[in-house]
Amino acid sequence: MSATRIHPTAIVAPGAVLDDDIEIGPYAVVGPRVRIGRGTRVGAHAVVDGNTTVGCDNQIFQMASVGAPPQDLKYRGEDSELIIGDRNIIREFATLNPGTTGGGMVTRIGDRNLLMNYSHVGHDCRLGSRNVVANGAQLAGHVTIEDFVVIGGLVGILQFVKVGESAILGGGAMVTQDVPPFCNATGDRATLHGLNLVGLKLAAALARARAEVPASREVDHFLAFIQSSEQGVCRERRR
Repeated sequence: MSATRIHPTAIVAPGAVLDDDIEIGPYAVVGPRVRIGRGTRVGAHAVVDGNTTVGCDNQIFQMASVGAPPQDLKYRGEDSELIIGDRNIIREFATLNPGTTGGGMVTRIGDRNLLMNYSHVGHDCRLGSRNVVANGAQLAGHVTIEDFVVIGGLVGILQFVKVGESAILGGGAMVTQDVPPFCNATGDRATLHGLNLVGLKLAAALARARAEVPASREVDHFLAFIQSSEQGVCRERRR
């Protein structure tokens, strides 16, 4: 069993639960209700606080803020949670907030996500797995991101918006309505620019599936996403 390494200048509050093979860097702060899984690294001056669970083999870089109270005026100190899965990379100055009473009391991050510098995941968000959230992208409260989504730099996503599996949001997009799976949305306000062929490359496969089988998981998911949208779906760009 590898030993946990805590720098002498780091502050780990009594009550924090640390698994084996964890590294806490210089001047980092870990709060009393934090639980950190095996193999996770917390960089210099990072803060992990609140009722926060961090899974295994995550990398939390210097200056990141994980688990601070939500930026919501309705928040009254309720015992909400931030739950982070395994093998995520949380880069410098990224901010992740726990949930609120109005959103189920939990913000949930899946596995193998990359959250780049200055990105923000607001209260009550649901972030799936293997997503890329680029520099300066901002997720407001109650946003749902499925799996394999690419969110470009400086993207802003409005509260309650859903972004479907394998979608791509171009840099600087202001997203105020739901983006269906496998689509590419860009602009202010964001409009659809067709399928996300760069990240997905499934046009031929979908055509073949329509021809050979009654349905496929991708087609069923695409239609179900649109039918369940409450925010409205981004419109296609007019030529």
